[in-house]
Amino acid sequence: MSSTRKLSSRLTQLLELFNRNDDWLIVINADPDAMASAMALKRIMSHRTGKVTIARINEISRPDNLAMIRNLRITMLPLTDKLKDLYSHFAMVDSQPHHNPAFAGIPFSIVIDHHPAVPEHPVDAAYVDIRPQYGAVSTLLTEYLRAYHIRPGIRLATALQYGIRTDTATFTRTGTEIDLRAYQYLAAHGDTALLTRITRSEYLPEWLKYFARAFSSMHQCGSGAYCYLDTVENPDILVVVADFFTHVHSIKWVGVCGVYNDTVVVIFRGDGHVDLGEFAASRLGTLGNAGGHRALAQKLNISPHQLSYVTHSGEGEGLLFYGSTILPFVDRFPKDTELYRLLTTKLSESKNI
Repeated sequence: MSSTRKLSSRLTQLLELFNRNDDWLIVINADPDAMASAMALKRIMSHRTGKVTIARINEISRPDNLAMIRNLRITMLPLTDKLKDLYSHFAMVDSQPHHNPAFAGIPFSIVIDHHPAVPEHPVDAAYVDIRPQYGAVSTLLTEYLRAYHIRPGIRLATALQYGIRTDTATFTRTGTEIDLRAYQYLAAHGDTALLTRITRSEYLPEWLKYFARAFSSMHQCGSGAYCYLDTVENPDILVVVADFFTHVHSIKWVGVCGVYNDTVVVIFRGDGHVDLGEFAASRLGTLGNAGGHRALAQKLNISPHQLSYVTHSGEGEGLLFYGSTILPFVDRFPKDTELYRLLTTKLSESKNI
């Protein structure tokens, strides 16, 4: 395809970085797109470099991500100073060095990403390929493989498919024709049964109790609904519950609130009927300290994929406080606040929209 042909000069430059005497560490903030892209880059490096290892900076807790690792037999190591000392060269996919403090001080030679570059944080690496027009880095690495005439194996193709699916929400958010073409190509090489097994692994058994809390605390608020889950062991639970209620007929938006590490976290999801960013800002903007998605990622150790559930969603969907991702604020619901009037189950005190 034409986009593949355009990669020729870039990939020639990339090949020039490889030497059989060099050991490479591919560092990622592990989510499906990052893991699949790291697998693809490792495949490209195969027989061109020395040892290649994938290292992650985050803990993985989402059941679908764990299923991906298990079913596709993805080998990764936690990033440590001791591990870094064993490698002479470093690469990064699906992120940029300023995205997380864990990347600080690592002399990256390769940075491949699809998140927009930030002028105040220029990327300094021998090889930089940042394509914000792509819905997933997995799409870009698929083009790399095709340009190198490397046919992906079943597990790699399935991983890249899942990476594209998750970052584009199955082409309902940021997917483009480029992503769709890559996905169609991979479908001929992947394993549909494996992919289905991964995509159906959305819930952990210990999370079911939070659904019970959601059902018992749910109350209607105009065209939407709200529920409070109390203390949660992982902020991902709030996202999963919010996603579930977006599939309930007649609920146009939902707010799911819980307490994680003494911080109140609220997830808003909707169908675009209500501007949830404006709504959240008007109700919660004076409470606590808001943070952008990078600050929150550092605070809660949330991966870019987990953040994408809200930051890459459509207008009015999954937005909280100036269109950001998750708004952390510290407050224990005093009755004289806007937050209490938003969350109360007494209709006479609530603010309907």
